[in-house]
Amino acid sequence: MAGAEVVRARYGRRHSRIDKGAGDFATDADVAAEEAILAIIRAARPGDAVHGEEGGRRGAVDAVREWLVDPLCGTLNYATGSQLVAVNVALRDGPAAVADPFSGEVFLTDGETAWVRYGAYSAYGDANSGGADGDGNAYGYGDGQAATPTRRAAGGWASGSVAGRRPVGEEQLAPTADTRLVDVNLDPPFPGAPTFRVVDLLAHPGFVERFRPRVVSTTLALAWVAAGRRAAYVTDGGDLSGSVHFAAGIALCRAAGCVVTGVDGAPVGPEGRGLVVAADAGTHELLMSLIRGRGRSA
Repeated sequence: MAGAEVVRARYGRRHSRIDKGAGDFATDADVAAEEAILAIIRAARPGDAVHGEEGGRRGAVDAVREWLVDPLCGTLNYATGSQLVAVNVALRDGPAAVADPFSGEVFLTDGETAWVRYGAYSAYGDANSGGADGDGNAYGYGDGQAATPTRRAAGGWASGSVAGRRPVGEEQLAPTADTRLVDVNLDPPFPGAPTFRVVDLLAHPGFVERFRPRVVSTTLALAWVAAGRRAAYVTDGGDLSGSVHFAAGIALCRAAGCVVTGVDGAPVGPEGRGLVVAADAGTHELLMSLIRGRGRSA
C-alpha cells in the first residue's frame, strides 16, 4: 500500500508533530501517508468520498461510496521508535486492507473472504504502492506490478530483515485461539467506566487462568486475531463500526470468520459499545462471561 511505503520510508527520522489536544498528536508521516493513499483512491475512483483521520471528510456530500483511512495507527509507537503500527483503509461496508509497514504483510478482505499477502513491498525501499481497483477491491503492489485480489501462491522470498522470513505469496486467514494471547487496548478515554474497564479484565483471576494478556496500541492486533496470531482483542469505546481506526480490522475479522461484538455482546453498530473480537465462539463466550463478572474466580 502507498501509505505503508511512506510510513516505512520515513521511519527513524525526526518528525514534526501536529497537536490534537488531550495528549494526542499526528506527525508529518501521518499526513504524508494519508495524502499518498488519497492520491491512489482519487486516481481509481475520483467520485468517491474519503474520510481520513488527518484531513477529515473530503469529496461530494452525496457520494455513494466512502473510504475510511487511518494512515498511521499507532502514531505514538512510531514517534518513539516502535514498529508496532498499522495502515488501515476500508470502503464503508466493503473491501478493506490492513498493512504492516515493517513486515511487508498486507491483510486483505473483499468483504467475503480474508487473506494475507506476504512480501507485498520490499522492506528496503522499492517504489511500490497500492489502493483499490474499479470495483472497490483493496490491493497492494509488489515490485511495481499491480496485484489482483485473486489468492495465489508465488515462489521466492520477500526481502528485508522481517519480511525475509516469510515466503512471497498469499494464504487465506485462519483464526485460532491456540495461542491464548489476548490483546487489549488501554488507551483513554474509557467511556464504559466504571461499569466496564479493560484494566479490570486483566486483573480477573479467570482471565489470567485461561489467557495471556498483551497490550498493544495499534489496530494491527485485529489483523493478528484474523491471522490466528492472537486469540482475541478487547477495547472500550462507543460505536467503532465507522471508525477510521477500526473499520478495516473489523471487516477483515468478520470475513475471516471471527466473532465480532461490542463489549456488551451486542452487534457492532450505532448503538454499540467497544469491541470484542475472538477467534471462535468459545473464546468469545468465555471473554464475555469474564467481562460481565461471571467468570470463575479461582
